[in-house]
Amino acid sequence: MKRVNYCVGCILLMFTQVAIATENAAPQVEAARRSLPRDVLLQYHDDNGTVQTAKSIAQWQRRRDEVIAAMQSVMGTLPVEDAPREAPSYQVIEEVDCGSYVRRQITYQSEPHCETPAYLCIPKTRLSGNTRGPAALCLHPTDNQIGHGVVVGLGGKANRQYAMELAERGFVTLSPSYPLLANYQPDLHAGGWQSGTLKAVWDNLRGIDLLQSLPCVDGQQIAAIGHSLGGHNSVYTAVFDQRIKAVVSSCGLDSYLDYCEGNPAKWLPEQGWTQTRYIPRLREYRGRLEEIPFDFHEMIAALAPRAVMIIAPTGDSNFRADSVDRIATAARPVYQLYGKADQLQVRHPNCGHDFPDEMRELAYHFLETSLRNQENKKSID
Repeated sequence: MKRVNYCVGCILLMFTQVAIATENAAPQVEAARRSLPRDVLLQYHDDNGTVQTAKSIAQWQRRRDEVIAAMQSVMGTLPVEDAPREAPSYQVIEEVDCGSYVRRQITYQSEPHCETPAYLCIPKTRLSGNTRGPAALCLHPTDNQIGHGVVVGLGGKANRQYAMELAERGFVTLSPSYPLLANYQPDLHAGGWQSGTLKAVWDNLRGIDLLQSLPCVDGQQIAAIGHSLGGHNSVYTAVFDQRIKAVVSSCGLDSYLDYCEGNPAKWLPEQGWTQTRYIPRLREYRGRLEEIPFDFHEMIAALAPRAVMIIAPTGDSNFRADSVDRIATAARPVYQLYGKADQLQVRHPNCGHDFPDEMRELAYHFLETSLRNQENKKSID
């Protein structure tokens, strides 16, 4: 195995997990209460705690800060950085020639004692490092057999090979494994993580650190794409990391209120969203879902003004398409505040919980166009 390390003393610069292991790292769930409506997103609290209506981006940012705090009050708190992060070291376990690109099976050091499995695909035209271009974090759907292998075309359900197809289109793609699925079984408790969701977000953030260190990647052209589990994983990650400039979420979300028609059985411990690999503390809101202090209305708005496409099939049995419409309707005034209403797009293919060819092609074009516009803006600036 080849060991690649883009940083010196990387482990010493990584901040301790003790900060997130303590109960004082985040407010108790019982202290977290919804204080503003999920569907009136221009409301915020001023310095006196009075509810106001945002008329400027700076005022909206106050509401966004509340959204981030609410998420962490339930998910747990991300580590606080005392120093700039350096790229994680990584090992190349296997390299495969895939025609127009090479696929590397790797592990990267997401924490001092945790190696995250991933696939790194690099177009051959970019291997020399002389040309920089876009990269995509390709987050996989639920698969407890091959996990992240499904997105690079190694089996599993059809229509999930978006990391492979984006690599064929010229993207560098990184596909990390999701915690507690397939061959990736980190000890969340030992690491101080209060949810698998936040651990996944952290792994993804470290993955972006890795991508930005590669000489073939333009660090200003980073996208995230995912289906189902990968769909909401992409959204969660992009809320916390604004280096992600474009997001595609396929079959990945609806309002917590609408999930499985609000069936209380789905909010028992280790059911639905309350599973250890997701957000266990959400079980505390069983029977009072309206009190969950954050929802996808707020998280999608928190992505503004970045490019976001939500693919919500009309026949999806996991997440309701009409709920997605309500989420987008609530979030759109925030995009309008930025003058970027067209940056939030919703598509409703006539299919079930799937990511069919037509939608993947639409998603790839969306990412290419959005990142190209980002590159053009950078050139103008």
